[in-house]
Amino acid sequence: MLKRAFLFFLCFSIVFSIFPRTSKASAMHVSAQSAVLMDQSSGRVLFQQNSKEKLPIASITKVMTAILAIESGKMNRTFTTSQEALRTEGSSIYLKVGERMKLRDLVYGLMLRSGNDASRAIAEAVAGSEHGFVLLMNEKARELGMTDSHFTNPNGLEHPKHYSTAYDMALMMRYAMGNATFREVTGTKLHRVPETNKEAARVWKNKNKMLSLYKYATGGKTGFTKVAHRTLISTASKNDLNLVAVTLNDGDDWKDHQTMFDWAFDRFTPIEVVKKGKIRAKVHKFYKHHIYAERSLVLPLTNDEKRKIQKRLVLIKPRNVKNWEPDSPAGRLSLFLGRTELASLPIYYKQAKKKETHFWSRFSGLFQSILTGTNR
Repeated sequence: MLKRAFLFFLCFSIVFSIFPRTSKASAMHVSAQSAVLMDQSSGRVLFQQNSKEKLPIASITKVMTAILAIESGKMNRTFTTSQEALRTEGSSIYLKVGERMKLRDLVYGLMLRSGNDASRAIAEAVAGSEHGFVLLMNEKARELGMTDSHFTNPNGLEHPKHYSTAYDMALMMRYAMGNATFREVTGTKLHRVPETNKEAARVWKNKNKMLSLYKYATGGKTGFTKVAHRTLISTASKNDLNLVAVTLNDGDDWKDHQTMFDWAFDRFTPIEVVKKGKIRAKVHKFYKHHIYAERSLVLPLTNDEKRKIQKRLVLIKPRNVKNWEPDSPAGRLSLFLGRTELASLPIYYKQAKKKETHFWSRFSGLFQSILTGTNR
């Protein structure tokens, strides 16, 4: 009997050694055709599912429209609604021809009520025309590294050349959340619009149900068209961990976003892996005590990853030339888990300051040597 039990245990052990347990990261699955979960601070992707697939994105496009409006510096200026803005199909905040409204309120109407008429009014206010605004959208996408995205309008209405990826949209939202005004707008549940020349005061309620369904939610944008189906960007924060989630073509997006957030909050902790200031490392004597990081680097890591993180410092090779100094930055410090680079930041060279003798100190020294007859 004991021999039989031992053989059973041995076979059980062999099976599990051949087929190791699947990690939580690989086991998690969402209903979306494409999804990504990204850390706002570092840009590290914590979870992805077909995240680089080019797909229609519907109204989550409006995050790009909003951030361009905010960065235009015109938020407190008042603009007049054109006939063209009212002709824009789809969801609306029901602007009137000739209605005068601050750009700030148009942005709230865009983000909270997904107003397509507001998107056209914003485009005309910021760039003079929808075409000109689309050029700004694509230029901004290139700046942000959104290499798999192309915009043809400021609202996400269906067009074969209007597309993006879950990953690119996370990059965009991560950037937008760095702006305090955008954070205020996207996290607002109710916005009161003052009376205009055409309409009485009104109240807009945010369509993003994540703000009421999930206690850690901080913002986001919903989207839907018959081709794109349901799309959603949302953000959440807990214990200094700030996350961006994006799903494309997801019939169960509210649940999936909460699942992704809960999974990450249970698993990851923000860890300061590089501290701002002087870098202490084994380097060429030229660089010793002269290299520094201008900012700290914080990464979300699991308990297991904390022990496995590796740092790799690469610096410009010093030249044997008098008064030579390296370019700025002088190199990069990269963080790895195995062969995967998680993040990197520039490293700078700083020459030690030479002590400068004050003019009056030198003069008094000379005067004293004349009086005393001593050489200094």
